[in-house]
Amino acid sequence: MHVVVTGGDGFIARNLRVRLRELGQQRVTSITRASTEADLFEALAAADIVFHLAGVNRPREEAEFVSGNVDFTTRICALLTDAGRRTPVVYASSTQAALDNPYGRSKLAAEQVLQRYALDTGAAVHVFRLTNVFGKWCRPHYNSVVATFCYQIARAEPITINDPASVLRLIYLDDVVDAFVQRLDGNGSPSGYVDAGPVYETTLGELASTLHEFAKRGSLMVGRVGDGLRRALYATYISYLPPAAFAYEVPRYGDARGVFVEMLKTPDCGQFSYFTAKPGITRGEHYHHTKVEQFLVIHGTARFRFRNIDTGAKHELLVRGGDGHIVVSVPGWAHDVTNIGSDELVIMLWASEIFDRARPDTVRAEVFP
Repeated sequence: MHVVVTGGDGFIARNLRVRLRELGQQRVTSITRASTEADLFEALAAADIVFHLAGVNRPREEAEFVSGNVDFTTRICALLTDAGRRTPVVYASSTQAALDNPYGRSKLAAEQVLQRYALDTGAAVHVFRLTNVFGKWCRPHYNSVVATFCYQIARAEPITINDPASVLRLIYLDDVVDAFVQRLDGNGSPSGYVDAGPVYETTLGELASTLHEFAKRGSLMVGRVGDGLRRALYATYISYLPPAAFAYEVPRYGDARGVFVEMLKTPDCGQFSYFTAKPGITRGEHYHHTKVEQFLVIHGTARFRFRNIDTGAKHELLVRGGDGHIVVSVPGWAHDVTNIGSDELVIMLWASEIFDRARPDTVRAEVFP
C-alpha cells in the first residue's frame, strides 16, 4: 500500500510511521509544513489510504484554525476526488468538535468536509475524536500536561498545579496507533466515528502524585505498572528520562563471602535481588515461616540443601548456571546454598515479600547440623 500521513512530524504521526514500518509498509509518504503543493498532489494522487493527522490547535491568529483545519482538509478532499480512487481517510479530530469554540468549530467543519467527501465518492472516512493523547515523543510545554509533568519531574524540576482536583480524560498513544492501523483496510470498514481505545480519567493531583512516585528510584520501589493507566504513564514517564538518567546505582552489601544487591521492590509482589558467593562459600542457613524465595543460578555451580525443621527430612540438589532451573525455598525447611565450583557463583533471587527488619521472618538454622 501507499500510505500518506499528513502532519507527519507530529508526535502521533511519528509513532504511527514507526508502527507502519514494523508492519512492513514500505511506501509511507509524510506530509509536513515543509512539503510543497506538488508533494501533496503527487502523494494523494497515488495514495491507498490517508491518515490525516495535520491540524492547528495553537495558532498565533484565530483565522489559522480555519486555514489549518478546514481549508487544508478541503484541499485534501479535492485532490483525492480528482484522483478518482475512492481513497479512504482516517482523520484525527478532537472532542473539542462538540464544543462551541474557535478550535472546536474548525474541527467540526473539517469533519463535515470529510463526510461530504465520503458521500460524494463512496470512500470510507473514519473520524477519531481524540482527547489529551499522551505518550512518548509528545512535546512538553505545549498542549499536554502529561508530557510537561513527565519532562519536568524526570529532571527534578518543580511543576505547577493550579487545581489538583481538576479532572483529566486521557488516551494513550499506543491505543490510538493500534486503532489507526486497524483501518488500513479502509474500504472494508464503514465510515463514521471510531473510538481510539480506553479513555482514562484521573485528576491533576493524582497524575502528579503518580509521576512523582515513579521518580523515586532510590527507594527501589515500583508500584503496579503492568496494566491500565499506570502502565501507560510509567512508560511515558520513562521515555522522558534524559540519557544521563538511563542508569542508576543501587547499594551493594559485601563481605568476605560475596555481595548482596537489592534491585527492585514492589508493594505487594515481593522484591528482586542477586547475590554472589566465592568458591567454597555457603550462604543462607536459615528458614522462613511465610516468606518464599525463588533462586535462579546465573553463573557458577551451586549445591542447595534443605532440612524440614519439624521432621528432619533432608533434600539436596545441584544446579549449574544456565540450566534454567528455579529452586524454591519452602516455608518450614531450613536451606543453604554453597558454591562448589571454581568460579564466582551468581544467583538471582525473588522473595515473596519485602524484607522487613522489624519482622524479618528469617530464622537462623544449620541445614545439616
